[in-house]
Amino acid sequence: MVDMMIADTPYKIELYALLSLRAALRMEVAGLKGRGKSAYSIAKQELGVKGNKQKVLDQVNQMIQSMKEQQQGEA
Repeated sequence: MVDMMIADTPYKIELYALLSLRAALRMEVAGLKGRGKSAYSIAKQELGVKGNKQKVLDQVNQMIQSMKEQQQGEA
C-alpha cells in the first residue's frame, strides 16, 4: 500500500523533498543512475552533508527521522 501525502504546509513540502531525495539516493547506492545531476551531489550541495553515498543516505535518513519526531512533539 502506498502512503499518500498532501504537501500543503512548509513542513510537509520540506519533508516531501527529503523523501524524494532519499528515494533517489537509495537507487544510487544500489548502483542505478539516472540522467542529470546525481542525488548524491544534490544532497551534498543543498544539505551540506559529507561522506560517501551510504553515509550521505544515513544522514538524510536521520534528518527525516528528526523532522518527524519534531512534528510529533509539536502535535
